[in-house]
Amino acid sequence: MLLSDLQRKDIVNVIDGRNVGNIIDVKVEESTGTILSLIIEPSKNFFSFLGKREDAEIPWKSITKIGEDVILVKLGG
Repeated sequence: MLLSDLQRKDIVNVIDGRNVGNIIDVKVEESTGTILSLIIEPSKNFFSFLGKREDAEIPWKSITKIGEDVILVKLGG
């Protein structure tokens, strides 16, 4: 799978069903090539409680499923 394939998928939090944001990059462990996290541009609604719209990081362990059109993540709760 290519980064561009991941960037086309919606990211949805399984806790509340909200769209989290869009993938803009990935963080990779240089020595192993393992993906550590997804770097996202948050949707305007998801991180609004922070008062900022800075890029956010979703740890790879928070991803529960990568489907054909969506990436399911478990954030909070």
